[in-house]
Amino acid sequence: MPNITLRQELKEKFIHDLTHPEKLFFLKKAMESITGNGYQVSEDLFHYCYFLTLRERFRGINPFNGPGYLKFLLVEGTSDIENAVTLYEKRLEEKKLSAPGVDSYEFIEYLSEQR
Repeated sequence: MPNITLRQELKEKFIHDLTHPEKLFFLKKAMESITGNGYQVSEDLFHYCYFLTLRERFRGINPFNGPGYLKFLLVEGTSDIENAVTLYEKRLEEKKLSAPGVDSYEFIEYLSEQR
């Protein structure tokens, strides 16, 4: 098992809250963030990728055929998600690495294990 310091409830959130395509999107964004942006493996990275994934989920919702409150919830939810993405991105930028850390691939492997 990889040596990752990530709370078990976050892995469970990943496993239970996201669909298979969303998990793939999450892992793709995590890998891009680690290798392309130099972000450290951390709970902040988890939350950053999680909110990016939720933002994609919201983009797939069509509010035009639904009731008015759905449009309101979608706008408010999207705003909250955008704020969370910005917050975690700033936190990750502050701790940015010049090269991916040793644990970067272990993070992807850890989340890919379905136990």
